[in-house]
Amino acid sequence: MKRFPILPTVLTVLVMAGPAGADEGMWPPHQLPQMADRLKELGLRIAPETLSDLTGHPMNAVISLGGCTASFVSPDGLVITNHHCAMGALQYNSTQEVNLMEDGFLAAGRSAEVFAGPGSRVLVTVLFDEVTGQVQDAAGNLTGRDRYKAIEAKQKELIKACEEDEGHRCRVSSFYGGLQYYLVKQLEIRDVRLVYAPAGPVGNFGGDIDNWMWPRHNGDYSFYRAYVGTDGKPADFSPNNVPYKPKHYLKVTDQGIRVGDYVMVTGYPGNTRRHLLADEVRSTFEWSYPQRKERFQRMLGVIEAETRDRPGAAIKYAGMVQGINNAMKNTEGMLAGYAKSDIVEHKASIEEELLAWIAADESRKAKYGSTLKELLALIEDARSHRERDVFYDRGVRGSQMLGTASLLYHLAREKQKPDAERLPGFQERDMRRLKESLERLDKRFDAQVDRALWLSSFEDYVAIPAEEHVAEFDAWFGIEGHEIDLDAVERKATEMYELTGLDDAAKRLEWLEADASAFEASQDPFLQLAVRLYDSDQKFREEDEERSGRSDELRPKYMEALIAYLKTQGQAIYPDANSTLRVTFGQVKGYSPKDGVTYTPFTTLDGILQKDTGEDPFNSPPKLLETIRAGRFGHYAEAKLGTVPVDFLSDLDITGGNSGSPTLNGKGELVGLAFDNNWESIISDWDFLPEVTRTIHVDVRYVLWVMDFVDEADYLIEEMGLTPDDGTIKTPPLGK
Repeated sequence: MKRFPILPTVLTVLVMAGPAGADEGMWPPHQLPQMADRLKELGLRIAPETLSDLTGHPMNAVISLGGCTASFVSPDGLVITNHHCAMGALQYNSTQEVNLMEDGFLAAGRSAEVFAGPGSRVLVTVLFDEVTGQVQDAAGNLTGRDRYKAIEAKQKELIKACEEDEGHRCRVSSFYGGLQYYLVKQLEIRDVRLVYAPAGPVGNFGGDIDNWMWPRHNGDYSFYRAYVGTDGKPADFSPNNVPYKPKHYLKVTDQGIRVGDYVMVTGYPGNTRRHLLADEVRSTFEWSYPQRKERFQRMLGVIEAETRDRPGAAIKYAGMVQGINNAMKNTEGMLAGYAKSDIVEHKASIEEELLAWIAADESRKAKYGSTLKELLALIEDARSHRERDVFYDRGVRGSQMLGTASLLYHLAREKQKPDAERLPGFQERDMRRLKESLERLDKRFDAQVDRALWLSSFEDYVAIPAEEHVAEFDAWFGIEGHEIDLDAVERKATEMYELTGLDDAAKRLEWLEADASAFEASQDPFLQLAVRLYDSDQKFREEDEERSGRSDELRPKYMEALIAYLKTQGQAIYPDANSTLRVTFGQVKGYSPKDGVTYTPFTTLDGILQKDTGEDPFNSPPKLLETIRAGRFGHYAEAKLGTVPVDFLSDLDITGGNSGSPTLNGKGELVGLAFDNNWESIISDWDFLPEVTRTIHVDVRYVLWVMDFVDEADYLIEEMGLTPDDGTIKTPPLGK
């Protein structure tokens, strides 16, 4: 496998290495001016410095939905993102009679826009400030759990001061495993409403079969609107709220892009793991991922069996099923990529070179000599509990009822402490989100399904080493070592679901105000079990904090040494993605996945006709098919293609969290939405492969064509500053 130099770091002391192959990296905006020449060479037409200004255009128009990315596209808070990013809102507003996930949704006017559901957020980044010195000073020479708690306390202090600005949500994010820390401040808009989503057979055309694959013909887009109080500040959902007026919004262009054009994606990529050690990579791919794949397969089988002929339950679990399918196929792609990769050997060779470089200098030996050895020992210690982590924490603890009971009791115990001393997630700043999570549960919970999923995990748990068992859990269900009476466990579990009151939203919310003694006196079986498990939960948490504190000491030293070594080789490294705002750039470009096969970078409406079978997941709406066959393409057609482009490829570097990210041209105009990687590059979370790594985007010309010719969402086209093809507005605008 051909290797390429790693690209520049955010550390300004390093010299940029010249790029080779595709432009690797998901870059923090403040680093982009250092790459001005390369950006201009590729085709950027706006000043590179504008991309580092989070309060200006276009960066301030790019927003987070808390798991996906989106962007403002009108002065009245209209938001565009992926269809799959709006699945929660579509599910929340669906019933057995009206299934928006299948039928789609178009508000007849603003008064008909529907609440996206509790916990929906639009987050606008307004500040990104380095606080490394403050965090490191707080940690001092502490180690282990003491170090972890000192860092946590400083982070909470910084967050509290930041959130004194009402309506904002703040966090402290680490870079390079804790070598750097940044304070991120975001305006938190809480009233988010669904405006428009195409039918499921458009927004999810090809389903899991086409997922991660090219060619694609997926209209993966939807629209929200952000609302605030009449004073312009964030507010809870209310019919009296008004559309948010963003400082900046993106210009949507219907002029299109072509092969070789410059494009960039701005968004909030989740997590990459390109700087982990060879030993960590090997363990993940040879143990964790195979276990994950098996667990996902089992969960899908259980859900399918328990929701068959129960459409109401199927709607509740549709989002989970889509997520599991996506994650499972991702895992399969990871494993396939790993089987053909030399990633472990490559990382091991770098580590050997690094150790030799450290050993060649006494000052380096004194500073870094034992770092890698100690880090590997820490990793091995954590790995000794991996069976418990998977089969207990993520298995038998995965019941939504038990999870809810534990959450509520943990909150009651934390509320006994001063707010500053509570665990993150249980402070006063978190109460609204906790309440929203409890409210959402009704739309995502079915006792029959939850019980079946829970029971399916017991055999795996019992099989793990006995010393990794939890005594209180075993005693509750009568488990002795590796011996279990599954019939007795099933009877006990069935009784618990019958007797609990946590499946009622009003009762769940009442427990938010209860003190610990009320839980300890409760006869609710899930609350009783949560109380019994509390001490072991705390013990495991403290063990994790001890290891995390050691990691917070060792990982930054390793990264510091690696950065210094690679600098001597004329190379540099960028930080792994961590859900903070990033930019990746490149060109519209196809690729060759194997000998004799070449993929062109555009798909068109013709491909929809070729794929359509009339059966899920290739069952396009009849009106869409009729319009294609009639040749009604309007001005959205690309002259060289002779039809409307649907999806396109670029050599950009993205990952999960980038879903819904705006794809911009050289002038900073929106030309598409990123929604997927290609199959050959799934392993790019761990190892960037420039020859085959590609991002899949929905072309905005297809978005507009469907809106115009199929769904008649003309007033939204006009709101984005464009004109429908026939110049008329067929849908009643605005409303009251």
